[in-house]
Amino acid sequence: MDLEQGKFGSTLKKNCWRNTLLLAYQSLGVVYGDLGISPLYVYRSSFAEDIQHSETNEEILGVLSFVFWTLTLVPLFKYVFIVLRADDNGEGGTFALYSLICRHAKVSLIPNRQVADEALSTYKLEHSPQRTNSSKVKTFLEKHKPLHTALLILVLLGTCMVIGDGLLTPAISVFSAVSGLELSLSKDRHQYAVIPITCFILVCLFALQHYGTHRLGFCFAPIVLVWLLCLSVLGLYNILHWNPKIYEALSPYYMFKFLKKTKKRGWMSLGGILLCITGSEAMFADLGHFSYTAIQIAFTFMVYPALILAYMGQAAYLSKHHHTIHQISFYVSVPEKVRYPVMILAILASVVGSQAIISGTFSIINQSQSLGCFPRVKVVHTSDKIHGQIYIPEINWTLMILCIAVTIGFRDVKHIGNASGLAVMAVMLVTTCLTSLVIILCWNKPPILALCFLLFFGSIELLYFSASLIKFLEGAWLPILLALFLVTVMFVWHYATVKKYEYDLHNKVSLEWLLALGPSLGIARVPGIGLVFTDLTSGIPANFSRFVTNLPAFHRVIVFVCVKSVPVPFVTPAERYLIGRVGPPAHRSYRCIVRYGYRDVHQDVDSFESELVRKLADFIRYDWYRTHGMIDTNREDDGKVSGASSNECKLTVIGTMPFSAVPAFEMEDNLQPASVSVGFTTVESMEDVIESEPRGVMERRVRFAIDHDSEADPKPEIDTQLQEELEDLYGAEQAGTAFILGHTHVKAKQGSSLFKRLAINVGYNFLRRNCRGPDVALKVPPASLLEVGMVYVV
Repeated sequence: MDLEQGKFGSTLKKNCWRNTLLLAYQSLGVVYGDLGISPLYVYRSSFAEDIQHSETNEEILGVLSFVFWTLTLVPLFKYVFIVLRADDNGEGGTFALYSLICRHAKVSLIPNRQVADEALSTYKLEHSPQRTNSSKVKTFLEKHKPLHTALLILVLLGTCMVIGDGLLTPAISVFSAVSGLELSLSKDRHQYAVIPITCFILVCLFALQHYGTHRLGFCFAPIVLVWLLCLSVLGLYNILHWNPKIYEALSPYYMFKFLKKTKKRGWMSLGGILLCITGSEAMFADLGHFSYTAIQIAFTFMVYPALILAYMGQAAYLSKHHHTIHQISFYVSVPEKVRYPVMILAILASVVGSQAIISGTFSIINQSQSLGCFPRVKVVHTSDKIHGQIYIPEINWTLMILCIAVTIGFRDVKHIGNASGLAVMAVMLVTTCLTSLVIILCWNKPPILALCFLLFFGSIELLYFSASLIKFLEGAWLPILLALFLVTVMFVWHYATVKKYEYDLHNKVSLEWLLALGPSLGIARVPGIGLVFTDLTSGIPANFSRFVTNLPAFHRVIVFVCVKSVPVPFVTPAERYLIGRVGPPAHRSYRCIVRYGYRDVHQDVDSFESELVRKLADFIRYDWYRTHGMIDTNREDDGKVSGASSNECKLTVIGTMPFSAVPAFEMEDNLQPASVSVGFTTVESMEDVIESEPRGVMERRVRFAIDHDSEADPKPEIDTQLQEELEDLYGAEQAGTAFILGHTHVKAKQGSSLFKRLAINVGYNFLRRNCRGPDVALKVPPASLLEVGMVYVV
C-alpha cells in the first residue's frame, strides 16, 4: 500500500513539473517577446551621439558592464525573486498591487465597500498579527485623505505609462528589425524603404488584433524560442571568434571606469542602456496567465542567459571593429551569410513582442474601466475558453494611428528609444513604490525592510529615469505629454464617478415611499420584470422615483441591480450574486448586487437575465424556508444594523447549484464555495461604508444536501404563497424584461471652485458624450432599454 502511494505521489510530482515546464515554454511567447528583442536597439541607442566608440574600448566595455548588472539587479533580483511574490490571488500588475493595498487599508476613493466583500474567498487577508510599526503606517495612510488621492494618481500614472509603452514598443521594435536593410541598401533607398515597410507591418499587426491572441499566438512561443537560440548562437560565435576575454567586462569596475571617462555624456547614454530591461514589467503583469515557478524557470534558465550572451557577443564584435557611430547596430555583428534570415526572424520576434504589449494595454484599460478610472469603451472577449483575452476597438485604432505617427515623426531609433526608456522607468518606479507599501501593509514586514527595498531599487531606477528625463526635447516629451493627458482624463472620470455616487447616496428615496406606491395613488403594476440599474448597494435610487413620477406605472417584479467591482481579481460564480428583499414578499421587489473582480469577464445580457431569474427563484425558496423555521441558520446575532430599514436588512449569497427541494442541512463554519452543494451566506448589513462604519457581523455558511429520496418520503406541500411568488416571477419573465438605466447630465454646484467646474462641466460631460453609453457597457439590448433623464448637481 505504501509503495502504491509512493508511486502515485511520484506520478503527481512528475505531472506537476511537466505542467510547469509547459507553462514556462508558453510564457516565452507572451511574456518575453518585448524583453527578447531589446538587443536590436540597446547599443545603437546608447551610442547615439552621447558617447563615441574609441580604440581603447572603454566605452563598449562600460556599456556591457552596465547592461549586465542592470539585467541582473532589476529583472532577476527585483522582479523574479521579490515583486512576483506580491501577487493578488495569482494576478500581477499595477492594479493587483493597488487592490492588495486597498484591502489591507481603507484608501479606496469609491465609498462602496461592504462587510460582505470581506467574506469573498479571493479577498484572502493576511491573518498574522500586525507589527506595531506596520499598523502605524496603516493608520497614517487611512487618516490622511490626500494620501488616498496621491496613491490613486500614482497608480494612474503607472497605468498611463504602460499605455505609452504599448504605443512606443511596436514602433521601436519593428523599426529596429526592419532597419537591417540599411546594410544592403544605399542611404537614399534605405530612407524610402524602411519607413513604409515599418508602417505596413504595424498596420497589419493592429488590423489582426480583433482575431484575438488565442488565434494569433499559436506560433508565438516557437518564434521567441528560436529567436533566443539564435541570439545565443550568434553571441557565442562572436565571443569565440572576436574576443574570448570579453567576460572581463562583467566586472563593476568597468562601470566606474566608463563614467569616469565619459562623465556627463556617459550619464546621458544611460537612457539608451536602460532599454535592455524593456518588457521586464510583463513578467509581473502577465503572472495571472502562468505561474510564479514557470516565469522564474523561463527567465532564469532561458531568457537571461540568451540576453547576456547576445550583449557580450555584440560587444566582442565591436571591440575589434571601431567603426563610426552610425554603423553601431545589431546587424553589423551578424555574419553576412545569415543576415537576411536573422532579419526575417527579428521582424517576427518584434511582432510577437509588440503583440504582447498591445494585449497588455487592452487588459489594463479594461481594469481601469472596471474600477471607474477610464471612460466606457467597448470590450470584446475574443475567446470563450481562455479567460481574459479581450479586444478594444477604439483603443486599437487609436494606438495604430499614434504608433504610425511616432514612426513617421521621429524616423530614428534614438528618439523613439528616449521616449520608450522614460515610460519603462516610470512604470518600474511606480511598481517599486507600491511594492514597498505591500511589504509593510500586506506582508507585515518591518518598515526598515521596505525602506531598504525602496532606496536600493528606487535609486537605480531614478538614475536611469533622470538620464531619460534630461532628453526631454529629444523624444522623452512624448510619454510625459501622453501621461499628463491620460492621467487628467482618468482622474476627471474617477472624480466625477465618486461625486455621482455620493449624490445618489444622499438623494436616495426611502423604502416607505416605495411601499406606499399603489392604486390609491394612481400607480399601476404592469406585467414583466423591471431591472433598475444603480450604483447604490442600499436604498431606492433617485432615477427610479423620477421614472415613476413621469410614468405612473412599474413592473410586477422589480429588481434593483447593482453591478459592482470589488478590489479582487476574480469573484467565484458561487459568490457573485448577493440577493435580498426590498419590502415584504407581497411587493415582489428585490435587490441584487452582482460582484465582479477587476479581471472578471462580464456576462452577456441573455445569460445574465436568465441566470438572475434562477438566482431570484433560489433566493425565494431559501428565504421562505428560513422564515418558516425549516432552515435554522443558527445565527448568534440576528439584530439589525443601525440605520438599515427593517424591511431591507439581509442579503444572501446565492450559490451555483439550484435549490429546488426542502433541504436537510448541516452547519460548517469555514466552507469553501467550490465544495458547496447549495450555498447561502446571510449578511446583515447592506449599509455603505460612507453612511456608517460596519459593525461586527456574525456569519455562518450553510451546506444544503438535497435528499435524493425525497420523492419516496412524505413531504409537506410547498406553501401556496411561495408557489404564487415563484409563478409571479416566471410569469414576469415570460412577459418580458425591461432594463431601466439613468441617462445623466452632471454639473457643478454654484460657487464651486474653478477646478471643479472645469472638471465636471467641461471635462466629464465631454467625455460622457463621446464615450460608450452604460447600455453598451452592460450589453443591454436597445429594444428593452428604458432611459431615465437625470440632472446631477454635485
